[in-house]
Amino acid sequence: MLRYMFNKMLLAMQQRYAYDVGYQQDILHSDLAAFLKFSGFQTMASHRGALPAGPLYAARIRAIIFDDCGPCSQLVVNMALEAGLSQAVVRAIIEQDLAALPADMALVVQFTERVLAHDPQADTLRDNILALWGSKGLITLSFAISAYRVYPALKYSLGYGRACSRIQLNDLSVVPQRSKTPASGANDAE
Repeated sequence: MLRYMFNKMLLAMQQRYAYDVGYQQDILHSDLAAFLKFSGFQTMASHRGALPAGPLYAARIRAIIFDDCGPCSQLVVNMALEAGLSQAVVRAIIEQDLAALPADMALVVQFTERVLAHDPQADTLRDNILALWGSKGLITLSFAISAYRVYPALKYSLGYGRACSRIQLNDLSVVPQRSKTPASGANDAE
């Protein structure tokens, strides 16, 4: 009965986002205990706190693109659009076009890239994030950055990883800017 209910939820997600949930179904059907633990992880990954949608999705999108530029990235982009981010803002996040982003989102893009690259300059940016959103905001961003890297790793480990592809923003096709070097630009913290 539990498997049936969880599978219905997965199928609803698949239909809502046009996203292949096969890897989650395999976990569900192979090991219910493992699926329940995965569901617990998703609670952490979905944490939003009081952070505005723009900065939150800036972290989620940049974190997932760091490790994947296929269906996982497309899913997060679709969720960002559903959350009310404009196509232009989402495109700027994907392309790391800092000049086209509001200052808070540009800060988060830079912070995310530097954290993922283990760049010491993340420390300065972290101070700016603390000044804007406090410890709770930093925790929310930290959850987003770390959690959104798990999905591609899990999918690739289970054999569901896919090659890079363009990301669709409604009728526009965008090539993800994947860089192991931190983003920098006009909004760069001193």
